[in-house]
Amino acid sequence: MIRTKVVIKYLGYILLFNSLFLLISAAISFFNNEQSLNALIISALTCGVLGVLPQFFVGKNVLLNFHEGLSISVTGWFVTCIIGMLPYLIWGGEFNTVADALFESVSGYTTTGASIVNNVEALPRGLLFWRSSTSFIGGVGIILFVLLVLPEKRGAMSSFYRAEVSDLSKMSFAMRSRHITRIVVMVYLSLILILMILLITAGMSFFDAVCHSFTTVATSGFSTKNLSIAAYDSVWIEIIITFFMLVSSMHFGLIYGTMTRKKYNLFNSRPTRMYVMVIFSGILLISLQLTGNHFYGFWESLRFAAFQVVSLVSTTGYATVDTANWPIFSVILLLYFSVQCGMVGSTAGGIKFDRIYLFFGTLKKQLKLILHPEGVFALKMNKQTIDQNLELQIMVFVILYILTFSLTTLLLAAMGIDGMTALSASIATLGNVGPGFGSVSSLGNFSQMPDAAKFILSANMLLGRLEIMNVFALFMMFSLKRKS
Repeated sequence: MIRTKVVIKYLGYILLFNSLFLLISAAISFFNNEQSLNALIISALTCGVLGVLPQFFVGKNVLLNFHEGLSISVTGWFVTCIIGMLPYLIWGGEFNTVADALFESVSGYTTTGASIVNNVEALPRGLLFWRSSTSFIGGVGIILFVLLVLPEKRGAMSSFYRAEVSDLSKMSFAMRSRHITRIVVMVYLSLILILMILLITAGMSFFDAVCHSFTTVATSGFSTKNLSIAAYDSVWIEIIITFFMLVSSMHFGLIYGTMTRKKYNLFNSRPTRMYVMVIFSGILLISLQLTGNHFYGFWESLRFAAFQVVSLVSTTGYATVDTANWPIFSVILLLYFSVQCGMVGSTAGGIKFDRIYLFFGTLKKQLKLILHPEGVFALKMNKQTIDQNLELQIMVFVILYILTFSLTTLLLAAMGIDGMTALSASIATLGNVGPGFGSVSSLGNFSQMPDAAKFILSANMLLGRLEIMNVFALFMMFSLKRKS
């Protein structure tokens, strides 16, 4: 049984957390004497009031069940995205419709980084900071941030954590949920701080360094420049951001293990080594084709290929070059990386490399069973045996993921959108990657899409961020409740 009052109370905590960043954005707008101040103040007050009211009118509850945790986790994302669009909607400018404002809000919170803004540099600094803040909040997950500041309550922590974090990503942890949450947030904030210092050292302004640090580690890709990272034309900035995009796409538990010299770390994780090898192979293949087709010299090809491959596989979506005219072989490889994406336990989206790694392990296991029907074979990852229920869950997820972006592609094509744009936009939004190909390539945007397509792609981004299954599980839970 779900107690609606309890769900509303915790949604209030989430709104209060958002109102804090709206107030910071308003302060930036105030000190820069910007016209966006009113939009941000109104949004902050609205968000704050809606967050405070449940705390007065809903009593204390110390026990949460899993169904309530799931409800808060999923509806928290929906409510946050709706509130997050208020500054854009009130400000106006290029956010002409609800579809535009909602798309930008959902894209930020889900760390997709797709945008409808044609002239990013025309946005006031307050709005630019809010845009980057949505990525910062969504990167590690707003639920995990709320868990960190909430007082310890029996049942609350485990209920939220079970609903928010996939079973596969928990395998590298062997501790209580609050400790795990602190580790994840600590790694997240540490990476942001180190990156910010390095970007300032490399020549970025303080404001740009803060915004790009937020959106790099969150693997979002929102930039303060129209040309994204290409605007800086700096090899050092590209190298720094490439490294942090790659690291941010890896399991935060393994990053913590590496920092603290634990047994489980990035270097002794076989899936991580395979992940890096696949990325390097993709970079080399694309570099060779770009050089062979006389697009650029070898070193320039390597520079662009490395940045774009890591940008897409990490689901960050920054750009240093327009990939729209790249050879079809390179485009197909980049599309594959947009489907595969990063690793579980990271801020990246997509199917996740770990699932693909285990998919081929399951395939090998099934082939062995055909040859030896009476044999007993176990699927393992990092010497840990994968439970058969988890194995089945992974297979169902992969199939459901492919079906989802295939259906989205058909819906977009039915609206008259060309095939490459429809396919890549579906993959890029479901995987929270950001840019696709065709008219939504690395230096393009989604502004030309019809409003109906923006609503569909916004839903796609949320499905991808919530890893599909949680959303369907919530709908099933409510439908079963109505039948009973």
